[in-house]
Parts: sequence; structure tokens; C-alpha cells
Amino acid sequence: MPQDFTLVWTRVAEQRRRQALSVEQIVAVAVRIADAEGTPALTMRRVATEAGTGTTSLYRYVTNKDELVELMVDAVQGERELPEQPSGDWRADLTLVAERLRATMLRHPWLATELGGRAPLGPNALRTANFAMLAAAGATEDTTTAAALLGVVSNYVHGAVLSELSELEAVRRSGMSKDEFRAAVSPYVKEVVVDSGAYPALLRRMIEADDLSYEDQFAFGLRCVLAGIEKSVAR
Repeated sequence: MPQDFTLVWTRVAEQRRRQALSVEQIVAVAVRIADAEGTPALTMRRVATEAGTGTTSLYRYVTNKDELVELMVDAVQGERELPEQPSGDWRADLTLVAERLRATMLRHPWLATELGGRAPLGPNALRTANFAMLAAAGATEDTTTAAALLGVVSNYVHGAVLSELSELEAVRRSGMSKDEFRAAVSPYVKEVVVDSGAYPALLRRMIEADDLSYEDQFAFGLRCVLAGIEKSVAR
């Protein structure tokens, strides 16, 4: 381990006691920038300027951008409180965990790519992880299995949200809504899919399937995941 390595969480408590500019203020500025422009726009100089301090002063709080992002990840996970304890209904509890995670990632699109590496160690992240693990433990007494099924739920949420965010990004880049895009490509689709008869299953889907909202798709997928978990742990 590098001799000068310290966790940002170890330093934050001391900084809160002795610094005039709060860590919370810096993190709020950074979150605002990332929400609007993504983490590539997040530089120490930019954050320092918008926080009303010098870049050198900012380094008294965080040593690099990675530490700043870690603080941001924890801050946004604390925006919506979870109950102190799960209800005892593991399906309802894991649904709450999943819906809360989805809502947070949609409010902060940069979060989807930041969660998935090393486990966050901030207080909000730890409380969230503890509640989620207690919820998963309601489905099985085996801790390894509980951790694995929690990973399944988390992976589902990440995949669903990334798909939704990709559509929102496509709308932003193209300047066309989903309906406008469909109208623009409809001549091609009619020729290649409808008139050719080469893709009967796809054509049937286009004609017969309901166009579910992202909320409905997410809820349906989550029910499928939880149903699969129930069958798996019952074996």
C-alpha cells in the first residue's frame, strides 16, 4: 500500500471541523456540473471556480477527481432515505431498492457508469448496501446466495437504466423524439420489413405489441427477475 494513501472518508471528518468551505458545498457544485454536462466536464479547476475558491484550496478537501466523484456518488445515494429496517417482505423490499436505484440514476445520468467498480465506502452508500443486503437475506438464509441475488437485481437495474439513458441521449443528439424518429424512418421500415415479408416475427411485434413506457417495462422486468429468484431459492 502506498505510504501516503488515506481514504477520503478518513479526511472528510477532520476537514468538516476545520475548513470554512464545506465539503457538502463542493460536492453540490460538482453534482450540478455532472448532471448538466457529464463527468468529462468535471475538472478540479471548474469545480473550484464555481465553488468560489482556488484550485489549490480545493485540494485541501480532495486530492483528485476520483475522490471527488466518490463523494458525489455517496451524496446522491443519500437523497432518498430508506427505512431503517426492511419490512420482512423480501419482494417488496428488493422492489424498493431497485426502484430507488433507478430513480437516482435517472436523476443523475453519470451515476450509472460510476457504480459498478469498487464498492463505495461512504455513509450513505454503506447504509444503502446494508439495507439491500438485509432485504436479500429475507429470501434466503445463505449469505452467499443472498449477495448473489442482490447482484442479479442490481445488474438488471443497471441494464434497464442504461437502455433508457441511451434513448434519451439519442433524442438529445438527433433532436428528434421517438415518434419523430419513427416517422422519419417509416418509409425504409415499410419497404424492408413490411413489404418484403422477410421478418414476419418482427412485423407481428410492430403490429400487435403494445408500446410500453419505460416505467412499465422496468416494472415487468423486475417482476420477472424476482419470480426467477423465488424459484431459484425454493429449490
